[in-house]
Amino acid sequence: MSPKLVWFLSTFLLAYPLDQLTKRWIVTSFYYGENLTIIPGLFDLTHVRNPGGAFSLLASSGPSEWRLAFFLVAGAVAIGLLFVFYRRLPADTMLAAAALGTILGGALGNLTDRIVYGEVIDWIDFHVASYTWPTFNVADSCIVVGVCILILEVFLNPEDAEEDLVGDREQSSA
Repeated sequence: MSPKLVWFLSTFLLAYPLDQLTKRWIVTSFYYGENLTIIPGLFDLTHVRNPGGAFSLLASSGPSEWRLAFFLVAGAVAIGLLFVFYRRLPADTMLAAAALGTILGGALGNLTDRIVYGEVIDWIDFHVASYTWPTFNVADSCIVVGVCILILEVFLNPEDAEEDLVGDREQSSA
């Protein structure tokens, strides 16, 4: 098994189950809208649902069936693109493969929610003073962390990152 496949699968198999287990815990332990303060003035657990995209984008636009269809198709396309990027990575690439596995775990986690619930389960709620960050979940965190890793790789190792992200089809065997 190539290093890229090991890192890709390892991060995916950590991200996706962790996201789904935490959401299952929230759904079975909290009623919708319930809030548990963990660190007063900073961090709460809050069971909310998001029918839209990031930051509730399109949450209230159009009929819910159209919105759901849009996000299901967009999620499926994004997952397909992740596999395209993965296939282009050289076989010895570890960091970019781990980042893509993490992003895939998050994307599939939120897509699973849309299929099962018709919306995404969010529960991590940070706030400072009167400002509240939009509630999010483990999947969202995985996507952000994975993208940040890819960005860091591009800026810290521009030559390696270009090779990793563009890749050589002969080296891309998994």
